[in-house]
Amino acid sequence: MKKIIYSFILIVSLQFLNAQVIYEPFESSKLGETREIKIQLPRNYDPEDKFEYPLIIVLDGDYLFEPMIGNVDYQSYWGEMPKCVVVGINQSSSREDDFFYDKEIYFPAHNGALFFEFLGKELIPYIESMYNVSEFRIVVGHDLSANFLNFYLFKTLPLFRAYVSFSPELAPEMQNRLHERLSDVTTDMFYYLATAENDVKKLHNSISELNTSLSTIDNPLFHYRYDNFEDTNHYSLVGLGIPKAMNQIFELYKPININEYKEKVLIYPEGPYKYLEKKYKDIEGFYGFKKKVVENDLRAIASASKKIGDMESLRELSKLAKKEYPNSMISAYYQGLYHEYNGNIKKAINYYQSGLLLDESDYIEKDDLLDKIYELKE
Repeated sequence: MKKIIYSFILIVSLQFLNAQVIYEPFESSKLGETREIKIQLPRNYDPEDKFEYPLIIVLDGDYLFEPMIGNVDYQSYWGEMPKCVVVGINQSSSREDDFFYDKEIYFPAHNGALFFEFLGKELIPYIESMYNVSEFRIVVGHDLSANFLNFYLFKTLPLFRAYVSFSPELAPEMQNRLHERLSDVTTDMFYYLATAENDVKKLHNSISELNTSLSTIDNPLFHYRYDNFEDTNHYSLVGLGIPKAMNQIFELYKPININEYKEKVLIYPEGPYKYLEKKYKDIEGFYGFKKKVVENDLRAIASASKKIGDMESLRELSKLAKKEYPNSMISAYYQGLYHEYNGNIKKAINYYQSGLLLDESDYIEKDDLLDKIYELKE
């Protein structure tokens, strides 16, 4: 059943894509050859806009890129994660060389060392010079590439903030090295690891051992998730793993849900509005970019403010709504709501009436304002 659901999500998500994938030959001085890369920009991407998008680098882009962009577009469409710039590297004819590591010290060597430098010193700087990307970077790999992406963790300043490892074919000593390195991270680091019930047996065993090791890490800056999918194999686990990985990485980014509302918003000591401020400051601190306050969160904070009788939170929320949505009915609605619950009915009606000339939103329509006006006049 799970496979059917996620297959449906993938099919639907691919139908959402309205930005053409850019296929681009990239001439690398490190590799001494030209590589084909694929770039998916966010919907309605505007190079003049100063907003910086997270960057997702997809190794084994020949087959991982398309399912990745489908899921990213689908989840960002519903606000479950931010829009991202996704870059895939085609490696079907070079992956054995690209992911080569020395058989004595177990770090990249020869062509593997060249590819390691190509990614960090050529490709990413090029993408940064061409597109609006933030320093929050994610790297995704499968099998050999899932092992190789770990090497970037051992730089003094890790190249990526989030690592998505699907069924890695781990190099010797990798388990011990990862445990040691991830135990000592000094900035928030996300790590997703997945295998499957019917994965290659040798890989499944080593991945299970790695999970046992990583699960013992006691570091609040290390954010970890592991999945062992049932009824899937070495290849089909990717379709299930991508949305799970994105959910883990962007958990904080998500709109306020019912559990967060009950367990955090309602009981926050400084009140609902202060919780909203903290949530969005944390998002900026975690991901390195500002998120526009979404209407879902305004509704949640308004509901909590009314429930506990916190008029100060409602007042601050009304000012925020006016600032964030000056041309929308949202602005008038929350200003009217504040005055209504504060007992100033005349002002409330005036604000609701002023909203009739503004743009409707996803949740607030002309009829909602009219209902408020009729109710208060009666």
